[in-house]
Amino acid sequence: MLAKVNSAAVYGVDAYPVEIEVNAASRGDPQIVIVGLPDAAVKESKDRVYTALTNSGYRPHIGRTTVNLAPADIKKEGPIFDLPIALGLLAAMEDIEPQKFAHMAMVGELALSGEVRRVKGVLPIAMRAREEGLAGIIVPFDNAEEAAVVEGLNVFPVRTLREAAEMLDGGGLPEPCRVGLDLLTKGLDGYVEDYADVKGQEQAKRAMEVAVAGGHNVLMIGPPGTGKTMLAKRIPSILPPLHLEEALETTKIHSIAGQLKAHEALVTTRPFRSPHHTISDAGLLGGGAHPVPGEVSLAHRGVLFLDELPEFHRNVLEVLRQPLEDGSVTVSRAAASVTFPCQFMLVAAMNPCPCGFFGDAKRECRCSDRQVQTYRNKISGPLLDRIDIHIEVPTIEYSQLTSLGSGEPSAQIRSRVTQARRVQQARFREVYGLHCNSEMGARNLQTYCRLEAEAQGMLRNAISELNFSARAYDRILKVSRTIADLAGNDTIQSEHVFEAIQYRTLDRQLWV
Repeated sequence: MLAKVNSAAVYGVDAYPVEIEVNAASRGDPQIVIVGLPDAAVKESKDRVYTALTNSGYRPHIGRTTVNLAPADIKKEGPIFDLPIALGLLAAMEDIEPQKFAHMAMVGELALSGEVRRVKGVLPIAMRAREEGLAGIIVPFDNAEEAAVVEGLNVFPVRTLREAAEMLDGGGLPEPCRVGLDLLTKGLDGYVEDYADVKGQEQAKRAMEVAVAGGHNVLMIGPPGTGKTMLAKRIPSILPPLHLEEALETTKIHSIAGQLKAHEALVTTRPFRSPHHTISDAGLLGGGAHPVPGEVSLAHRGVLFLDELPEFHRNVLEVLRQPLEDGSVTVSRAAASVTFPCQFMLVAAMNPCPCGFFGDAKRECRCSDRQVQTYRNKISGPLLDRIDIHIEVPTIEYSQLTSLGSGEPSAQIRSRVTQARRVQQARFREVYGLHCNSEMGARNLQTYCRLEAEAQGMLRNAISELNFSARAYDRILKVSRTIADLAGNDTIQSEHVFEAIQYRTLDRQLWV
């Protein structure tokens, strides 16, 4: 008998439907043959399925069983087809009526005992099932909450193969899993690290506030021990909350990469990724025979922190240029190309020289001029141009370290940042794809970055005297727009431009 089961697989950040056809013949050698471009993990599913069926109390099929994964021209990977193949085989042997799951999708990996294990990519698969007009989806118990965030789709979690079979064979469908979308407010005040702990460095903290308010990239330069890493690690405490659209985008990427925990429904806080400087370009951008997201995509709608920036390989830093500009990264392979979103805020930190004390008033630099220049040349000019804010983090004075008072808490900074982001969301409501000032293009700058006459003159003089590039000019306008938003001004004034220019002059002082 022939049975058909609906399933899906993930390629890139989206899923595509897979129809699983199971034919149980009464004659032929007793074996299971899987066709439709399966990889090794899919081919091995026949042994997992056979053993799981036996240990779940079902009789094995005597005869040849053919399993076709359609469309047959796309390679299938992973163990997610174990459960639908097993249920399709039961339907083909007439232990279950095929009509029971005609309007339902299913995914899941089987243990030899018949237990259903969690799999990757359940959220995009559930989204695809809803788009295909299916009424429900059967998923592993640990993936239930992840799939349940998709509205308009009934999600039925199962723990074992027998539980799934009995549910479809007259046991009746249980109450579907439900998840409230009020999760996005969870944990906003639960950060352990807070900017109130940072002594001094008021200018650097102001730069962090401006950067987060507009989603701008930041480079911090200073001697060791001045608080650069401390400042960066507290950025999550002032990030604005995720909106539902952003949360779904972020959760899809983390689901595909296997980064979600069991029973985790949504990524509720903006990601903060901090890869080691030994990372490869494939680890940063994504890749593999079956491309998976890299660190830049895992940081989507959040922060990518690169500590000790010059210690990263030069080729790794250079591949950042296109994702920083476009907000997406395309991984090309012989069979196809996959595009992953990567709208992230880059935060980088570095010392001014190899020993770290160049320009320090109290400690002597031991590096030669050539060593200093070689160290700084690891950061190319085009990459620096794509970083909106360059800020110096100087040595902290003893009086600041021993002061009893605490700095401004992160909650107060976050309230100003959130208000500035609301202004930007209202401004870009009619513009598709724009969420914050850093994402504006050339046409958007002309529309939304109106300067007063005095501010125009100041910017003109700065561009001619400091020899900024055209890209640096755009960055100054974007940062000025953010500073004006924080101040509650519709037009950009001279003081806003002046502050933005201060965030661009440091690279000229150090790299000229």
